[in-house]
Amino acid sequence: MAEKRNGTTLGLLLRELLKERSLSMRKFSELTGIDTATISRIINDKRKATPQHLENFSTCLGVPLINLFEAAGYPIKQRQDKSHDIHTSVDAIQAFLESSNVYDKQFSMADVEEKLENYGLYAQTEEGKNTILEGFDKKIQNVGSIGPFISKLKELYEKFTLGKGTLFELTLIGSTLLYFIIPVDVIPDYLFPIGYLDDAIAVQLTTNALLKK
Repeated sequence: MAEKRNGTTLGLLLRELLKERSLSMRKFSELTGIDTATISRIINDKRKATPQHLENFSTCLGVPLINLFEAAGYPIKQRQDKSHDIHTSVDAIQAFLESSNVYDKQFSMADVEEKLENYGLYAQTEEGKNTILEGFDKKIQNVGSIGPFISKLKELYEKFTLGKGTLFELTLIGSTLLYFIIPVDVIPDYLFPIGYLDDAIAVQLTTNALLKK
């Protein structure tokens, strides 16, 4: 039986997204690294997508992971407050981690915020700035991903290198870039592909903070 989100199955949602982006199932398979037969079964609601499938779909299609989790039928707690989007994203990450069986710690946004605060101080040093300038492009090449998460990071990197912003803003941006570059963060990057989910949260936190300013 197909899982549904507001009457829409994941399969139907994927069909619509592929059509909007003019992507064939074969090309989608190449971009996500998931074999065509598996994608076909997911799209036709003959098998449930795993969290790893959903993370790959999210990155490739440039859609929020939370949307795919809900369409796939994963239970996501909803919060009605100003931080609704980011909190539901945290819930999605925790559900992902619990089902992945490779990371047994509780994911906390407070842990990400603490790391960002520490990296903010480091970003103000010459060593921290050099780490960003020398390590960003290398890390982007290693990740080899496209989508809103990476696009936003590139935008932040450009602002940082050009010095566009106040000291406070550049410190925020620098902390996020360091969070992305340095592999040992809240969820270690070597736990691919889940290792970059907390980086996406870090980017979202910084983006929200910059908008408030």
